[in-house]
Amino acid sequence: MRPEPAPTNTTEQRVDLVLARVLSKAASVPPRLADAMRYAVLGGGKRIRPRLVYASGRLAGAPIEVLDHAAAAVELIHAYSLIHDDLPAMDDDDLRRGRPTVHVAFDEATAILAGDALQALAFESACADGVEAAVSLRWVRLLARAAGAGGMVGGQVLDLEGETRRLSADELEQLHRKKTGALLHASVAMGAAAGNLPGGKADALDRFGTEIGLAFQIHDDVLDATIATEALGKRQGADADRGKSTYVTVLGLETARKEADRRMASALDELACFGTEAAELVELAKFIVSRRR
Repeated sequence: MRPEPAPTNTTEQRVDLVLARVLSKAASVPPRLADAMRYAVLGGGKRIRPRLVYASGRLAGAPIEVLDHAAAAVELIHAYSLIHDDLPAMDDDDLRRGRPTVHVAFDEATAILAGDALQALAFESACADGVEAAVSLRWVRLLARAAGAGGMVGGQVLDLEGETRRLSADELEQLHRKKTGALLHASVAMGAAAGNLPGGKADALDRFGTEIGLAFQIHDDVLDATIATEALGKRQGADADRGKSTYVTVLGLETARKEADRRMASALDELACFGTEAAELVELAKFIVSRRR
């Protein structure tokens, strides 16, 4: 088994501080709702999406204080999506990050409303004071497209439809480019949008985001099939138990592993034009397909 690289602790710590600050500034929030929002956002996680924002943004020469707002925005969208995905009407999961899911820890109505509130707060963060209006506009468009009907929400619909029939490899790729890949791609694109890259390099970074988003999901399916619940932090094999098509059920375990590696290699090829300046993104891409949770 390949060793899992150590996380970039300083970046994760910064993300957690930024998220705590954003949540503390939410005005006039009913206490139970505020508790549910904090429970969902500050309860751990790999912070891969905000780490992609910082890594791509630094590569593009963006100030880290500006990137804070985009990093918070993508993680708030991610947290909202997890709350809603776990609901009884969706994936009906009771465990997330080793703890009861939000609708179990609180109640279903509070979970729905906490997700709604986090989604709105994400767009507020993307339009924060100190961010140029043109940058905020690009961020809002990227977030809306990634999270909406053509992205995450549309992917969730395809995912639910996939519980009733076996999907082909092409259909599975379309599903996950939307459900999971769209927000990961947006994370890279938002970091780049805060800086200033020449067209060719900007295009390469955009393609990197697309490929690494799919590599993430393929590896996630491998983890779901091979890692115990205690280590994974969520119910092992839950997708297979619901009859969902995954990269493991469609391609087989070893082929799925090879496909994750192939997609990562394709993503890394796109970074070649940056040389050693892309070292942070290269390390993060390798972590994405070697993590064990």
